[in-house]
Order: sequence, then C-alpha cells, then structure tokens
Amino acid sequence: MDKGQVMYDLAKQLFPICRSITGNGFRESLKILKEIVPDIQTHEVPSGTEVFDWTVPQEWNIYDAYIETLEGKRVIDFKECNLHILGYSTPIDKVIGREELLEHVYTQPEQPDWIPYVTSYYKERWGFCMSENQKQAMKDEQYHVVIKSTLAPGSLTYGDLVIPGETEEEILFSTYLCHPSMANNELSGPVVQTELIKYVKSLKNRRYSYRFVFIPETIGSITYCSRNLDVLKQNTRAGFVLSCVGDDLDYSIIESRYADTLADRVLKNVLKYHYPEYKIYSFLKRGSDEREYCAPGIDLPVCGVCRTKYGVYPEYHTSADNMDFISPEGLNGAYQLMVKVINALEYNYHYKVLCKGEPQLGKRGLYPTISQKGSYDSVLAMKDLLAYSDGRNDLIGISEIINQPVDVLIPIINKMMDNNLLEALEQ
Repeated sequence: MDKGQVMYDLAKQLFPICRSITGNGFRESLKILKEIVPDIQTHEVPSGTEVFDWTVPQEWNIYDAYIETLEGKRVIDFKECNLHILGYSTPIDKVIGREELLEHVYTQPEQPDWIPYVTSYYKERWGFCMSENQKQAMKDEQYHVVIKSTLAPGSLTYGDLVIPGETEEEILFSTYLCHPSMANNELSGPVVQTELIKYVKSLKNRRYSYRFVFIPETIGSITYCSRNLDVLKQNTRAGFVLSCVGDDLDYSIIESRYADTLADRVLKNVLKYHYPEYKIYSFLKRGSDEREYCAPGIDLPVCGVCRTKYGVYPEYHTSADNMDFISPEGLNGAYQLMVKVINALEYNYHYKVLCKGEPQLGKRGLYPTISQKGSYDSVLAMKDLLAYSDGRNDLIGISEIINQPVDVLIPIINKMMDNNLLEALEQ
C-alpha cells in the first residue's frame, strides 16, 4: 500500500480518540503506535513531579458530557464530537439557567459553523465548546449540564525510541500526541514520524543514532528535557519538531532561536531545491515544542517543521481540522521531505579528493570519451563536486556553492568513493 495511504489510515484510526496532556486517551493512542513500532518505550511521570520550573499536573480523564433541554433533547454531545468539552473540565451535573451556562460556553464567533478547541490545563473550571450557530440557537431558560470527568493524581505519559547508529551523535525527532479530534494539528506529526522510524530502521550503516519522541505538547517536552537533558545536550546534532504536516498547501520551517544550527541549514537546503515556495518563520513565531527544546539552558539545535504552519490556516484548532483537511498526498509529501533531510544528514561529511589536481575521469569510465558541445554539461555536477571537495566544505555547503541538490550529489559521492577518488573526513 502507498505510504501516504498507510499514514492516512492510521490517522483515521486515531482520530476519534479524546486525547489530552495526560490520561487514557494519550495512552490508548500511544498503544496503537506501539502495535506498529513495538520497541517504543512508554514512560509514566507522576503528578506533582517538578520538571524545571513546571509541575506535572493531575491526570484528567473524560467519559461523557452533554447539554440537554429539560425535556431530554441533547443540544451538544461529547460522544458525537469530543471538541465539545473544554479540555481539563472538572465534573458537573446540575440544572442551570441559560445566562449562567453561557458564561461557560466557548465559541469562535468569526467562524460560526466550527467548534473551537479550548483548554484550561492549569486552572480548574468547567466548560463546553460549540459553534456560534449552536449557541445562538439555545433559547430555553434552563438546561441540564453534565460532565463526567476525573481530575486526580495520576501521571503524564510519553514514549520514546532510540535507534543506534555508528556513533552516539543523535538526530532528534519529536511530535505531540495530546489533542482530541483534529487531524492536521494533532495526528499528522505522529503518523509521519511512525513511518520515519521504519525508514531509519531500513538504513544500513547508519552514521547517526536517531531519537524519536512522542509527548504531550509543552509540558511533555519540558518533562522530557528535565529527565534526559544531559544526553540530549551531549549527543543531539540536529532536531525536528513535526507539527501540521498533513495538508496539501505550504511547506514551512520555524527556525531555531538564532537560525544557525545544522537543523536550520539542512532543512533550508532541501526545501530550497525541492519546495522553493516554502515559508520561513523566525523563532519569534514559535508555538510548538521547538520553543522548549531551544529555550535558554536547554539550547538544543531544533527547528519546527510544518506544511502550513499552525495558527496560519483558518481550520487550526477547530472542528474543521478534520480528516478531509489532510490527505495521503500531503502526508507523503512531508514524509518524503524528511527522508531527504535524513539522507542529507547521513552524507553531510567534509569530503576531500584523494589525488592531486583534477582527476582523470575518462579512464575510470566517468567522463564521455567523445568531446563535443554539450557533453560537458552531463558531468558538470560531478566535476563541480570534486572541485570543492577540498576538506573545507561539508556536503550542504558544497550543495549551496555549486547550486545542486544534495540528493543529486549523493549518488555522485558514492560513485566517486567506489573509484577511490573521495574520502569523507571526520570533523
């Protein structure tokens, strides 16, 4: 089956689950991913654990919620759409007046047909979300409101997996698994990352080790860094936060804090040659876990990767971010982008020609034996690569100088090394 369809089908399976930053929805979703990648390790961090300046919150679970008329007619029902509940709502079961109820109802008036996604993780309150049209249709004087939830000591769950390479130097991939039924904002990252795990495992002679992390957004990355900071700071050479990578629209990068890392360089290089209409957002426009990985004192070389950036597309954080908003083609595009990034990193050595002067390519069958106008063009990338393989530039740097995509240069490098014309230098 096509990889894009595989990822789309996995997102479709995960879509109905009500997830949050803690609780059984996250665990259920992670369990489904573990069925595909059994060596993902699951970790539980108890409520109340101090993680840097933060504290792991109480665990929240939701079982049912609705608003109904006194005649028993449901106005909204959590079981029909799990966005109808304010995330982390405390329980309630009472009859209240319309005006009091509306103080606990959240809508997006400028998008009157859509249900917004709203949370209150760190202040206890109860509430419902609905479309503005649904709100305006509520005319009864009293309603029965029910939220069957628990907020109690428990734990925060996350998953990770390290695939070893030839060195302990690591490439970090991180994505979040903590939102309810939103397809692009929530599920595109985890399903693309799951396929990337398969790809990395298929690589022979991996140069880097690869760390894949599935966390609840913000508190999860803070928790993960607090428990793994030493190894992350020592080993991470580049990192990528995957978010909103399932639509058919833009490609985007959210730069690291100073936009000067290997992650910035390789992403911009691949995007420049393959998706030249891509958008660059500075760290000032951060919003996902890149802000935690790049925070002062953490200082990891991490960028955010999106198709259309979170917060930019109108459907973001609403019920319109559904399975129709993403596609197999969109997911596959993001997957192919990151495969190119992985390949570029694997080959990003400094290279040096092993002979003095320009190599004689013809005697090795690497150059046309007939010289006429146009014959030079077919080997120009090869000759330019050799010209700048003086040990001064890494492969990304050579790619920028000679204006050739890295994935065009990789097979040339393999051919040159097979003919003992190049060596990769350890830096």
